[in-house]
Amino acid sequence: MKGRSDGGQKKRVIALVCVAAVVLVFVYLFYGSSDHRASAIEYGRKLGLGGDDDDTKQDDTSSSFGVDDGFTPRSFPVCDDRHSELIPCLDRNLIYQMRLKLDLSLMEHYERHCPPPERRFNCLIPPPNGYKVPIKWPKSRDEVWKVNIPHTHLAHEKSDQNWMVVKGDKINFPGGGTHFHYGADKYIASMANMLNFPNNVLNNGGRLRTVFDVGCGVASFGGYLLSSDILAMSLAPNDVHQNQIQFALERGIPASLGVLGTKRLPYPSRSFELAHCSRCRIDWLQRDGILLLELDRVLRPGGYFAYSSPEAYAQDEEDLRIWREMSALVERMCWKIAAKRNQTVIWQKPLTNDCYLEREPGTQPPLCRSDNDPDAVWGVNMEACITSYSDHDHKTKGSGLAPWPARLTSPPPRLADFGYSTGMFEKDTELWRQRVDTYWDLLSPRIESDTVRNIMDMKASMGSFAAALKEKDVWVMNVVPEDGPNTLKLIYDRGLMGAVHSWCEAFSTYPRTYDLLHAWDIISDINKKGCSEVDLLLEMDRILRPSGFIIIRDKQRVVDLVKKYLKALHWEEVGTKTDSDSDQDSDNVIFIVQKKLWLTSESLRDME
Repeated sequence: MKGRSDGGQKKRVIALVCVAAVVLVFVYLFYGSSDHRASAIEYGRKLGLGGDDDDTKQDDTSSSFGVDDGFTPRSFPVCDDRHSELIPCLDRNLIYQMRLKLDLSLMEHYERHCPPPERRFNCLIPPPNGYKVPIKWPKSRDEVWKVNIPHTHLAHEKSDQNWMVVKGDKINFPGGGTHFHYGADKYIASMANMLNFPNNVLNNGGRLRTVFDVGCGVASFGGYLLSSDILAMSLAPNDVHQNQIQFALERGIPASLGVLGTKRLPYPSRSFELAHCSRCRIDWLQRDGILLLELDRVLRPGGYFAYSSPEAYAQDEEDLRIWREMSALVERMCWKIAAKRNQTVIWQKPLTNDCYLEREPGTQPPLCRSDNDPDAVWGVNMEACITSYSDHDHKTKGSGLAPWPARLTSPPPRLADFGYSTGMFEKDTELWRQRVDTYWDLLSPRIESDTVRNIMDMKASMGSFAAALKEKDVWVMNVVPEDGPNTLKLIYDRGLMGAVHSWCEAFSTYPRTYDLLHAWDIISDINKKGCSEVDLLLEMDRILRPSGFIIIRDKQRVVDLVKKYLKALHWEEVGTKTDSDSDQDSDNVIFIVQKKLWLTSESLRDME
């Protein structure tokens, strides 16, 4: 009996040891494997970047988060290095994994497809090895650090077109493009000359302010427009030239990822004075001209479309066929040729509905239905129809906008669409001027005049936050939530730019894009929608540059929540102030944080 008992005990001990070993192996594979995430975060003390010793310790409980349940993680996991350029809603791997059935001919694979909650990367995006604080504007227009975007294939592929040139530890941008090898500045002056604008300046005395550049490359066209007080939304997909928009943003040039596919662009009707396509490789004739009709929707009355492409000048049979069909299409759309020279043609959109009403019955494309809201854009399919003007716009014979810069502070004509008065607009403009002064007072110990360049207002309302920054050398991406008043058209009417977006999803931009985020009540709004506040904090961290700032203007509850996650996100408090400038926001708090510059232990070892 004694011998049998001892044998049973031995078997139980062996079984327990085996179970423990299996558990330890599982824990190691899940939490410790460097193949899936960096094993630790180490601040760049060796690089002179600062940081606290306590912050270098990872906490294995960091995978449990997403709900404010009283638990505060000491750290978040770090994403694998291969995700250092992750754009969650434009992730090709997600499309493959979810086996989405998309029509490649319609560019659906370049449109937004966001991961469900269970597939989100709830981890911190690491910077690339050797990451440096970006070069400051305006020098950044012409050069960036190679280590920040370690992709040089475009420099070789476009070497004959002067897109970009690798020089030592930097990438230089001579200002060339596929169609303007000798510089965007000369090309822009040529366009102004074609249109007989004074002094060959494309802004035409401030009357041409907002431009849409589709298929923009590295956005040199938009970058060189800035000196003429013209603001361009440079758009390109994450395609074979996959880092072109990343280079544009690193340079400090306004740009966004997107494609003319099946969904409307995230901009309201009548937003741009000029649309531009320089060899953008778009088939404008497909699907009854639906893509050209989408450009028509976002162009203002009397707006221009500048088209530089072989079809405009080549004499081979195929190019001549395309030119004939495209000319016939735009004629039925009531566009007229404003100028044509060498390799460029510029069409102009009509000022009124007169031409539309004079077309023969049954002419294609048709006018859009009266119940088709031209300003509804979030997730809305394009339609192959012409957006006509309202009775008011038809009688006005134009946009009715003041020239820039008076346009910025003049009440936009479309205020009446929201029932807003001139007095409300002026009060809002002054209120945000005062608020921005307060922000900069709090930021002043940390920033110089060139510290920030790319700014995002996450809930822009009428754009008065951006308007208050006019004298600073910055540009602002004004984001209007998809479920609120679509005030984005007021923002464009002020000569500013932005996009419609839902903050329950990731924004269509690369990591490390913005120097400053302005979050006014947006975290509270997310909570009311039932979306994850912590997911939003991780998204804000993704798009914020290391050493960048976040200005949070929200309820005390939100500020307390953010404070709980400061160490886990590697943010540090810069300043706080109670907001008492209006009855509406009397219970709000201003809370400013700065993102620390950190590197993974693997990155430090590689650098050594």
